[in-house]
Order: sequence, then structure tokens, then C-alpha cells
Amino acid sequence: MPRVLRIINRFNLGGPTFNVAYLSRYMEPEFETLLVGGQKDETEDSSEFILENLGLNPFIIEEMKREIDLKNDIIAYNKIKKLIKEFKPHIVHTHASKAGTLGRLAAINQKVPVIVHTFHGHVFHSYFGKTKTIFYKTIEQRLAKKTDLIIAVSEKQKEELAFEHKIAPVEKIKVIGLGFDLSRFQFNSENNRQEFRNKYQLEPDTIAIGIIGRLVPIKNHKMFLDVAKSVIQTIPEKKIQFFIVGDGESKDELLEYTKSLNLSCQYLDTKPDVRVTFTSWIKEVEKVLAGIDIVALTSNNEGTPVSLIEAQAANKPIVSTRVGGIENIVLEGKTALLSAVGDVNSMVLNIKKIISDEKLLKSESPEGWNYVKEKFHYTRLVKDMTETYYRLMEKKGIRMN
Repeated sequence: MPRVLRIINRFNLGGPTFNVAYLSRYMEPEFETLLVGGQKDETEDSSEFILENLGLNPFIIEEMKREIDLKNDIIAYNKIKKLIKEFKPHIVHTHASKAGTLGRLAAINQKVPVIVHTFHGHVFHSYFGKTKTIFYKTIEQRLAKKTDLIIAVSEKQKEELAFEHKIAPVEKIKVIGLGFDLSRFQFNSENNRQEFRNKYQLEPDTIAIGIIGRLVPIKNHKMFLDVAKSVIQTIPEKKIQFFIVGDGESKDELLEYTKSLNLSCQYLDTKPDVRVTFTSWIKEVEKVLAGIDIVALTSNNEGTPVSLIEAQAANKPIVSTRVGGIENIVLEGKTALLSAVGDVNSMVLNIKKIISDEKLLKSESPEGWNYVKEKFHYTRLVKDMTETYYRLMEKKGIRMN
């Protein structure tokens, strides 16, 4: 059978981990996969439970870390080369930037027949200054020349990679959306809602607004807090509480910023009548989405945010910035109301629109679930990737007995 060496930056909570996990598990037995990943950051929660639930035992390269570190990167590169020599993959498929660089360099060096790379997001704006951004673009452009296929997770991302950032010709980029098992967001929702709201002592008429994701600058949680402040001021007659679900390097800064806005807050506590609650990571996100009423996203840059796909699976209305591939994963005006990056006033108005629409606020419409249940199901992902691999192997003259 064809052998695939699948390499990801690190196993942290997020879309890329789900993507590689479902592909590794459900492309068997047609494809034999060796799954490889680096170490998660200390500020990130582990996603090992996702892999364990699927019976996966990945190979961990401790030296493959998020930041550039020449010594560790060379060690990680040599370990990948050794894996290629031993496993002899027909395909090396890398996911995200660090794995994409080290994995593809090793695959090129070892003359692997088929090389594929998936951009789950990109760092070509809002992450670094001009010089560093040009440096990363140049690396990606050179690697793209030696890559047989680049996969984007949305049409918007494909356009950005091909036309805005000129990473590769458009014909070399294929869109294959993410895939998940979303059924858990449809089951036991009433009990899950009660459990979440009891834990945080929310009254029945309290409106809970939440944002889910890493606490890092690119996610722009300060905008979320500015929105919270404005919503509280402009709708004083409503009981509204805000939840920041996740953790990361910006936690302390965000706690201080919350206090500077004169918003009462708590971290890892469940006191009632607190305006902003920082919950840290909650693995059972289905309970979070059952318990809150509106899902927000305020990022400056995104690939395909899992939280918004899951929000629609739970039939929760969304307010979000219009970034990355978000336009391709929501039904604008139906499941989500979008604002420009940093436009606090627009997002506040969108929240007010949702609050005034009782049917939407109470999740009475199944429109979100109907939209995502097949479009983002892992069986569709596996089918698309299987067809893609066979097509690439055929072009290289690889035929299995």
C-alpha cells in the first residue's frame, strides 16, 4: 500500500491537529501513515486526547518547536531525514509552516516522489514586520517550486497565496477544506447547556458571549474586550457576561487590560456576576457552545477557524471579523455577521441585532448545522485527499501492486 509520512508543527488544540488525526486514522487501510509532530508550547493545551481517542501513536520530535532555533531545527531536520530513509514514504505531506519547511527540505533531499504541503493559515500579514515577512515569503516561494501540490483550506486562502502573496501559481494550489466529527454538538445539548451555566452560576436570562482560541496577539482579544465594554454600556438593561475560552502567552496582559476597562473579571474561577471570565482551556467544547449564546472571533488573520465551524454545528450565531477564509466557512447574514478588522462599533451593532432576534438567539434554526454537517465532515476530507494522492502518484508513475 502507499506510505505517507505526515508531519505537523505540533499537537496543540486546533484545526490542524484534527485534520492530521482524521487523515491518519481514516485513510487506513488504503494508505499506511506515519504521523510526526513537534512539541507544543508550554502555554498551549495538549491535544493528545484527540490522538488517543482515535488510537494514534505519533512520533514526537521534541526539537521541532514553534520558534526558529538553528540548533534544534537542524536536529529536527536530520531526524526527519532518518525517518524518511527508514519508512520510505511515497508521499511526504507537511502541515503548517515549521513542519512545512523542515519536512519539505528533508523530502527534497531524500528524493521523495510526491511532496504535498497544507497551509492551515499563513504569516504573511499581521504577524511580523516587513523584513521578516519578506523572509518567510521567500522561503515559501522557493519551497513551493519543489512541492508537487499546495493545499489551501479555503478559496479565499487560495487567492491570497496565488495572487496576493505569489507563493505559487494558482494551478499548483488546490482547495481541500477541513473535516471533523461534528455530531457531538447535536447531542445532549440541553444537559450540556445546564452543566455549563450551573458551573458559572448564570441566571436563565443572562446572555453569554464567548470567544474560543489561543490567547495570542494575532487573535486580537483586546478587541473582544473593547466590544464587551461597549455592549455593556449600550445595552444596560440586559444581563450579559463574556467568556474567554483558551489560554496562551497574552493571558496576563489581557487580564490587566480587562481591569483597565473597569470590567470585573476572573481566571479559573466560577463566581457569579463577573463580567469577563477567563476559563483557560476546556476540552469538552461542546459544553461551552451549548452554554453560551453568541460566539465571537476578533482575529487580525485566520486560516479556517475551527471555533466557527463548531459554532455552526451547535447552531450558535456568530459575530466575527472578516479575515482569511471566514467568508468561505459561514453563511454571511444567516449564520454569521461580519465586521472589518478592529471595527468595534460594527461588531457591537451586530451583537445587538442578534440579541434583538429571539429566534436566532435561542438557536431555534438548524441552518448552521445543515450547512456544516457534510461540508466539513471528516469523510468528505478523507475522500478528497484520497483522490488527490492517487492523482499525484499517477502523475509520478507510482503504481502499487
